[in-house]
Amino acid sequence: MSLAIVHSRARSGIQAPVVEVEVHLSNGLPGLAIVGLPETAVKESKDRVRSALINSHFEFPSRRITINLAPADLPKEGGRFDLPIALGILAASGQIPVQALAHVECVGELALSGELRPISACLPAVIASHAEGRQLILPADNSHEAALYSQASPLMASNLLEVCAHLHGRSQLKACTSKPAEPIPTSQDLADVRGQPQARRALEIAAAGQHNLLFYGPPGTGKTLLASRLNTLLPPLSDDEALDIALIHSVAGAPHRWRERPFRHPHHTASAPALVGGGSQPKPGEISLAHRGVLFLDELPEFSRPVLEVLREPLENGEVRIARAQAQAVFPCQFQLVAAMNPCPCGYFGDGKGRCRCTPDQVRRYRMRLSGPLLDRIDMHVPVRGIHADQLRGESDEETSADVLTRVIKARQRALARQGKTNQALTAKELDQLCPLTENQHAYLSAAMDKLGLSIRAWHRIIRVARTLADLAHCEQLQDAHLAEAVSYRRLDRPMA
Repeated sequence: MSLAIVHSRARSGIQAPVVEVEVHLSNGLPGLAIVGLPETAVKESKDRVRSALINSHFEFPSRRITINLAPADLPKEGGRFDLPIALGILAASGQIPVQALAHVECVGELALSGELRPISACLPAVIASHAEGRQLILPADNSHEAALYSQASPLMASNLLEVCAHLHGRSQLKACTSKPAEPIPTSQDLADVRGQPQARRALEIAAAGQHNLLFYGPPGTGKTLLASRLNTLLPPLSDDEALDIALIHSVAGAPHRWRERPFRHPHHTASAPALVGGGSQPKPGEISLAHRGVLFLDELPEFSRPVLEVLREPLENGEVRIARAQAQAVFPCQFQLVAAMNPCPCGYFGDGKGRCRCTPDQVRRYRMRLSGPLLDRIDMHVPVRGIHADQLRGESDEETSADVLTRVIKARQRALARQGKTNQALTAKELDQLCPLTENQHAYLSAAMDKLGLSIRAWHRIIRVARTLADLAHCEQLQDAHLAEAVSYRRLDRPMA
């Protein structure tokens, strides 16, 4: 038979659409042509495949070889199509049985010797092939990543000869049996933070309700230390959540430990594409790599304003859409934003010691680097003051992360049992149903809204924070104290004198 079809998988965002590799041998001058929107790396596969077949002691047909990668309008990139192209040539020339390819899919890059090299973003292909009901053949070096999806058992091969022997029925490829590594316990703990009761309280509230948080205060007061401890207060990941995180990091080619919440800390010189993702073939950015984890932006006003503005829609929608000339992609980005900033250019505004030499105009211009719409999307604005040196003496008697985590888990369980989601994810309609305000509470919040110049979005975010405070206090109804504390976390919204 001079025609063979091999199923493979392309890469499109976090999806792995099926690609049919059609190989046809015809009479004419010997040659090999690849059609179907291949990129440079795919076009170069013809030379790798030819050498791999010859060095594996197969016959390379001296005929006209046409290879079509269907669908033709889907861009194909990388070396993942080497193995299906090689198998298609062997099947079309009668060197392996065509019927053996009907229920398998394969991806893999070939070395000139016929060895199989690992590919990037294999996890989406494992999930998609399992959903399709086909057995996936992968390079053996991808076994660690493939093992993250426990429902599938892809076959692992080290070279082309092993794959062909399996298709002939002479031997069986081994299924992936390796297990994902257990997360390494962190040495970080909230007990490392001395003093700062208000900031510690804010971290607990943020962890319980999945709220965004901004720390502001003079240099050296522990803003970065506090932010780095938020991950230790977040509940353990479920299997589905861990798989979501692994999927994004697989596509990005970024290393990540299984069952560990991401903590991304980009430098303030990062560009907008670095944060949201991009490229001719779109890849995830920092906000997607922080999915189900924490995105920490230190020295927030030092980020360029256009870079910060790209965070506005992802903070609301929980996903980012990237459109490029050749491809489009949608990446999830349900992250918690934690930011830190100084109150003025020198950092000592309002420290009570008179060290600040900034003029009111300089302070105003510094804060104007942050737009109102962005600050509006940050639920809690928390001041961080310096502590006295005496508080650093002796053993720490502060609460540990484990102590706080127990309360956080109970508060989240109350929210999930009530509404099936965290308080941060509640819509305006759900807030009206689940968190009705009394007349006095409504009047109080209206007065605070007028005095602080808050928006309707801030109104809803205050109620979400108050709902989390009530969950932490084991209260079904919002109390006046919960609402007052939630309003106190909007201090940075006050206009400067």
